[in-house]
Amino acid sequence: MKKRIGSNGIEPVLFNTFNTIFMIILVTVTLYPFLNTIAVSLNAGNDTIRGGIYLWPRQWTMQNYKAVFASGTIYDAFWISVARTVISTLLNIFLTTMLAYTLSRKEYVFRKSITVIFVLTMYFSAGLIPGYFLIKQLHLLNTFWVYVIPSMLSAFNMIVIRTYIGTLPESLIESAKIDGAGDFKIFMRIIFPLCKPVLATIALFVAVGAWNSWFDAFLYTSSKQELSTLQYELMKLLSSTMNSNSNPNVAAGIGMKENSALSLVTPISIRAAVTIVASVPILCVYPFLQKYFVVGLNVGSVKE
Repeated sequence: MKKRIGSNGIEPVLFNTFNTIFMIILVTVTLYPFLNTIAVSLNAGNDTIRGGIYLWPRQWTMQNYKAVFASGTIYDAFWISVARTVISTLLNIFLTTMLAYTLSRKEYVFRKSITVIFVLTMYFSAGLIPGYFLIKQLHLLNTFWVYVIPSMLSAFNMIVIRTYIGTLPESLIESAKIDGAGDFKIFMRIIFPLCKPVLATIALFVAVGAWNSWFDAFLYTSSKQELSTLQYELMKLLSSTMNSNSNPNVAAGIGMKENSALSLVTPISIRAAVTIVASVPILCVYPFLQKYFVVGLNVGSVKE
Protein backbone atom coordinates (compact mmCIF):
# COMPACT_ATOMS: atom_id res chain seq x y z
CA MET A 1 0.00 0.00 0.00
CA LYS A 2 1.21 3.46 -0.84
CA LYS A 3 1.64 5.79 2.06
CA ARG A 4 -0.50 8.87 1.81
CA ILE A 5 1.06 12.16 2.71
CA GLY A 6 -1.22 13.67 5.30
CA SER A 7 -1.45 17.22 6.45
CA ASN A 8 1.28 16.57 9.01
CA GLY A 9 3.64 15.56 6.19
CA ILE A 10 2.84 18.49 3.90
CA GLU A 11 3.17 21.25 6.50
CA PRO A 12 6.91 20.73 7.18
CA VAL A 13 7.61 20.65 3.43
CA LEU A 14 5.66 23.86 2.84
CA PHE A 15 7.29 25.55 5.82
CA ASN A 16 10.81 24.58 4.76
CA THR A 17 10.15 25.69 1.18
CA PHE A 18 8.72 29.03 2.23
CA ASN A 19 11.48 29.54 4.79
CA THR A 20 14.19 28.79 2.21
CA ILE A 21 12.70 31.16 -0.37
CA PHE A 22 12.26 33.88 2.24
CA MET A 23 15.86 33.55 3.48
CA ILE A 24 17.23 33.65 -0.08
CA ILE A 25 15.29 36.87 -0.76
CA LEU A 26 16.43 38.34 2.56
CA VAL A 27 20.10 37.51 1.90
CA THR A 28 19.84 38.94 -1.63
CA VAL A 29 18.25 42.17 -0.42
CA THR A 30 20.85 42.48 2.35
CA LEU A 31 23.95 41.76 0.25
CA TYR A 32 23.00 43.49 -2.98
CA PRO A 33 23.71 47.10 -1.86
CA PHE A 34 27.17 46.12 -0.59
CA LEU A 35 28.04 44.07 -3.69
CA ASN A 36 26.76 46.88 -5.90
CA THR A 37 28.96 49.37 -4.02
CA ILE A 38 31.99 47.14 -4.60
CA ALA A 39 31.16 46.89 -8.31
CA VAL A 40 30.78 50.67 -8.64
CA SER A 41 34.04 51.28 -6.78
CA LEU A 42 35.88 49.00 -9.22
CA ASN A 43 34.28 50.53 -12.31
CA ALA A 44 35.67 53.47 -14.29
CA GLY A 45 34.15 56.70 -13.04
CA ASN A 46 33.20 58.12 -16.43
CA ASP A 47 31.50 54.83 -17.32
CA THR A 48 29.61 54.70 -14.01
CA ILE A 49 27.75 57.89 -15.00
CA ARG A 50 25.94 55.88 -17.69
CA GLY A 51 24.37 53.70 -14.99
CA GLY A 52 23.53 50.03 -15.31
CA ILE A 53 26.21 48.80 -12.86
CA TYR A 54 24.73 46.01 -10.76
CA LEU A 55 26.94 43.19 -9.45
CA TRP A 56 29.82 43.31 -11.93
CA PRO A 57 31.96 46.24 -13.16
CA ARG A 58 31.77 47.04 -16.87
CA GLN A 59 35.19 48.67 -17.06
CA TRP A 60 37.56 47.42 -14.39
CA THR A 61 39.83 49.99 -12.77
CA MET A 62 41.59 50.70 -9.48
CA GLN A 63 41.74 54.43 -10.11
CA ASN A 64 38.97 55.17 -7.62
CA TYR A 65 41.01 53.62 -4.83
CA LYS A 66 44.16 55.32 -6.09
CA ALA A 67 42.32 58.63 -5.84
CA VAL A 68 41.34 57.84 -2.24
CA PHE A 69 44.91 56.94 -1.27
CA ALA A 70 46.58 59.62 -3.41
CA SER A 71 47.00 61.90 -0.40
CA GLY A 72 49.76 60.88 1.99
CA THR A 73 47.71 62.11 4.95
CA ILE A 74 45.32 59.19 4.60
CA TYR A 75 47.83 56.74 6.10
CA ASP A 76 48.55 58.81 9.20
CA ALA A 77 44.81 59.37 9.61
CA PHE A 78 44.27 55.61 9.43
CA TRP A 79 46.58 54.96 12.39
CA ILE A 80 44.98 57.78 14.39
CA SER A 81 41.59 56.13 13.80
CA VAL A 82 42.96 52.73 14.81
CA ALA A 83 44.52 54.17 17.98
CA ARG A 84 41.37 56.05 19.03
CA THR A 85 39.17 53.03 18.31
CA VAL A 86 41.30 50.59 20.31
CA ILE A 87 41.93 52.90 23.29
CA SER A 88 38.33 54.18 23.43
CA THR A 89 36.93 50.65 23.26
CA LEU A 90 39.19 49.27 25.99
CA LEU A 91 38.63 52.18 28.38
CA ASN A 92 34.88 52.29 27.73
CA ILE A 93 34.49 48.56 28.33
CA PHE A 94 36.56 48.51 31.53
CA LEU A 95 35.19 51.68 33.16
CA THR A 96 31.57 51.11 32.11
CA THR A 97 31.66 47.53 33.39
CA MET A 98 33.15 48.67 36.70
CA LEU A 99 30.40 51.29 37.05
CA ALA A 100 27.71 48.75 36.10
CA TYR A 101 28.98 46.30 38.71
CA THR A 102 28.94 49.01 41.40
CA LEU A 103 25.39 50.07 40.56
CA SER A 104 24.23 46.44 40.49
CA ARG A 105 25.11 45.91 44.17
CA LYS A 106 21.99 46.17 46.32
CA GLU A 107 24.01 47.18 49.35
CA TYR A 108 25.21 50.34 47.58
CA VAL A 109 23.06 53.14 49.04
CA PHE A 110 23.28 55.64 46.16
CA ARG A 111 22.85 53.21 43.28
CA LYS A 112 19.32 54.35 42.39
CA SER A 113 20.04 58.06 42.47
CA ILE A 114 23.25 57.68 40.44
CA THR A 115 21.42 55.48 37.93
CA VAL A 116 18.76 58.17 37.50
CA ILE A 117 21.45 60.80 36.88
CA PHE A 118 23.06 58.65 34.17
CA VAL A 119 19.69 57.90 32.55
CA LEU A 120 18.89 61.62 32.40
CA THR A 121 22.01 62.17 30.29
CA MET A 122 20.44 59.93 27.64
CA TYR A 123 17.50 62.34 27.26
CA PHE A 124 19.07 65.75 27.89
CA SER A 125 22.32 67.30 26.73
CA ALA A 126 23.86 70.75 27.09
CA GLY A 127 24.16 71.19 23.34
CA LEU A 128 26.95 71.72 20.86
CA ILE A 129 28.23 75.14 22.00
CA PRO A 130 28.39 74.39 25.77
CA GLY A 131 30.01 71.07 24.92
CA TYR A 132 32.67 72.84 22.86
CA PHE A 133 33.44 75.29 25.68
CA LEU A 134 33.67 72.38 28.12
CA ILE A 135 36.22 70.66 25.91
CA LYS A 136 38.11 73.94 25.61
CA GLN A 137 38.17 74.51 29.38
CA LEU A 138 39.47 70.97 29.89
CA HIS A 139 42.35 71.84 27.50
CA LEU A 140 41.46 68.98 25.18
CA LEU A 141 41.32 70.99 21.97
CA ASN A 142 43.84 69.80 19.37
CA THR A 143 44.86 66.84 21.53
CA PHE A 144 44.47 63.13 20.89
CA TRP A 145 42.62 62.62 24.17
CA VAL A 146 39.63 64.61 22.94
CA TYR A 147 38.77 61.41 21.05
CA VAL A 148 39.04 59.23 24.15
CA ILE A 149 38.01 61.01 27.35
CA PRO A 150 34.45 62.10 26.33
CA SER A 151 33.63 58.51 25.33
CA MET A 152 35.00 56.67 28.37
CA LEU A 153 31.54 56.10 29.84
CA SER A 154 28.19 55.34 28.26
CA ALA A 155 24.87 55.37 30.12
CA PHE A 156 23.18 52.99 27.69
CA ASN A 157 26.08 50.52 27.78
CA MET A 158 26.11 50.71 31.56
CA ILE A 159 22.43 49.75 31.74
CA VAL A 160 22.92 46.82 29.35
CA ILE A 161 25.92 45.49 31.29
CA ARG A 162 24.19 46.00 34.64
CA THR A 163 21.22 44.00 33.38
CA TYR A 164 23.54 41.17 32.37
CA ILE A 165 25.34 41.24 35.72
CA GLY A 166 21.94 40.93 37.40
CA THR A 167 21.45 37.54 35.70
CA LEU A 168 24.65 36.12 37.23
CA PRO A 169 24.25 33.90 40.34
CA GLU A 170 24.62 35.92 43.52
CA SER A 171 26.12 32.86 45.19
CA LEU A 172 29.34 33.36 43.21
CA ILE A 173 29.91 36.76 44.77
CA GLU A 174 28.91 35.58 48.25
CA SER A 175 31.31 32.63 48.05
CA ALA A 176 34.14 34.93 46.98
CA LYS A 177 33.46 37.28 49.89
CA ILE A 178 33.48 34.37 52.32
CA ASP A 179 36.92 33.44 50.96
CA GLY A 180 38.11 36.97 51.72
CA ALA A 181 37.99 38.51 48.25
CA GLY A 182 37.38 42.24 48.01
CA ASP A 183 35.09 44.00 45.54
CA PHE A 184 37.86 44.79 43.05
CA LYS A 185 39.15 41.21 43.10
CA ILE A 186 35.60 39.89 42.63
CA PHE A 187 35.14 42.25 39.74
CA MET A 188 38.39 41.27 38.01
CA ARG A 189 38.32 37.52 38.69
CA ILE A 190 34.59 36.72 38.50
CA ILE A 191 32.37 39.45 37.06
CA PHE A 192 34.57 40.66 34.21
CA PRO A 193 35.30 37.17 32.73
CA LEU A 194 31.64 36.10 33.01
CA CYS A 195 30.51 39.23 31.15
CA LYS A 196 32.43 38.27 28.01
CA PRO A 197 29.33 37.87 25.74
CA VAL A 198 27.79 41.23 26.58
CA LEU A 199 31.20 42.94 26.58
CA ALA A 200 31.87 41.68 23.06
CA THR A 201 28.56 43.16 21.93
CA ILE A 202 29.24 46.49 23.62
CA ALA A 203 32.81 46.51 22.28
CA LEU A 204 31.48 46.16 18.75
CA PHE A 205 29.07 49.06 19.25
CA VAL A 206 31.76 51.29 20.74
CA ALA A 207 34.37 50.36 18.13
CA VAL A 208 32.01 51.03 15.22
CA GLY A 209 31.00 54.36 16.73
CA ALA A 210 34.61 55.43 17.32
CA TRP A 211 35.71 54.25 13.88
CA ASN A 212 32.91 56.02 12.01
CA SER A 213 33.12 59.26 13.98
CA TRP A 214 34.37 62.31 12.09
CA PHE A 215 32.41 65.22 13.53
CA ASP A 216 34.55 65.45 16.68
CA ALA A 217 37.66 65.68 14.49
CA PHE A 218 35.95 68.47 12.54
CA LEU A 219 35.09 70.38 15.73
CA TYR A 220 38.11 69.87 17.96
CA THR A 221 41.19 68.98 15.86
CA SER A 222 40.55 70.35 12.36
CA SER A 223 43.39 72.85 12.77
CA LYS A 224 45.91 70.10 13.53
CA GLN A 225 46.41 67.87 10.48
CA GLU A 226 48.44 65.21 12.32
CA LEU A 227 45.39 64.44 14.51
CA SER A 228 42.98 64.04 11.61
CA THR A 229 41.09 60.75 11.48
CA LEU A 230 40.46 58.49 8.52
CA GLN A 231 36.75 59.24 8.43
CA TYR A 232 37.40 62.99 8.47
CA GLU A 233 39.89 62.71 5.62
CA LEU A 234 37.47 60.58 3.61
CA MET A 235 34.68 63.05 4.35
CA LYS A 236 36.81 65.93 3.06
CA LEU A 237 37.66 63.95 -0.07
CA LEU A 238 34.03 63.07 -0.67
CA SER A 239 32.90 66.66 -0.11
CA SER A 240 35.47 68.02 -2.53
CA THR A 241 34.37 65.48 -5.13
CA MET A 242 30.66 66.19 -4.62
CA ASN A 243 31.35 69.91 -5.06
CA SER A 244 33.01 69.20 -8.39
CA ASN A 245 29.72 68.41 -10.15
CA SER A 246 29.83 71.79 -11.87
CA ASN A 247 33.52 71.36 -12.75
CA PRO A 248 34.53 67.80 -13.66
CA ASN A 249 38.17 68.88 -13.92
CA VAL A 250 38.26 69.21 -10.12
CA ALA A 251 37.29 65.57 -9.76
CA ALA A 252 39.87 64.62 -12.31
CA GLY A 253 42.49 66.59 -10.41
CA ILE A 254 41.84 64.61 -7.24
CA GLY A 255 42.81 61.42 -8.93
CA MET A 256 45.65 62.97 -10.90
CA LYS A 257 47.80 64.34 -8.09
CA GLU A 258 50.20 61.42 -8.29
CA ASN A 259 49.69 60.17 -11.80
CA SER A 260 48.36 62.17 -14.74
CA ALA A 261 47.29 58.93 -16.43
CA LEU A 262 44.61 58.26 -13.85
CA SER A 263 41.13 58.20 -15.32
CA LEU A 264 38.43 60.64 -14.36
CA VAL A 265 36.81 59.94 -11.01
CA THR A 266 33.25 60.98 -10.27
CA PRO A 267 31.30 61.63 -7.06
CA ILE A 268 29.51 58.29 -7.44
CA SER A 269 32.68 56.25 -7.90
CA ILE A 270 34.56 58.07 -5.13
CA ARG A 271 31.63 57.67 -2.76
CA ALA A 272 31.60 53.92 -3.41
CA ALA A 273 35.37 53.60 -2.90
CA VAL A 274 35.21 55.67 0.31
CA THR A 275 32.41 53.46 1.65
CA ILE A 276 34.41 50.28 1.05
CA VAL A 277 37.62 51.70 2.53
CA ALA A 278 35.77 52.85 5.66
CA SER A 279 33.86 49.59 6.21
CA VAL A 280 36.51 46.93 5.49
CA PRO A 281 38.33 47.19 8.88
CA ILE A 282 35.07 46.70 10.81
CA LEU A 283 34.09 43.80 8.55
CA CYS A 284 37.42 42.15 9.38
CA VAL A 285 36.76 42.41 13.11
CA TYR A 286 33.09 41.39 13.15
CA PRO A 287 33.51 37.64 12.41
CA PHE A 288 35.62 37.22 15.56
CA LEU A 289 32.90 38.79 17.72
CA GLN A 290 29.85 37.32 15.98
CA LYS A 291 29.26 34.39 18.35
CA TYR A 292 29.43 36.71 21.37
CA PHE A 293 27.38 39.34 19.56
CA VAL A 294 24.40 36.97 19.12
CA VAL A 295 24.52 35.97 22.79
CA GLY A 296 24.87 39.55 23.94
CA LEU A 297 21.79 40.68 22.02
CA ASN A 298 19.71 38.25 24.09
CA VAL A 299 20.71 39.88 27.38
CA GLY A 300 17.80 39.73 29.76
CA SER A 301 15.47 37.99 27.29
CA VAL A 302 15.55 34.63 29.10
CA LYS A 303 15.63 34.41 32.86
CA GLU A 304 15.29 31.37 35.07
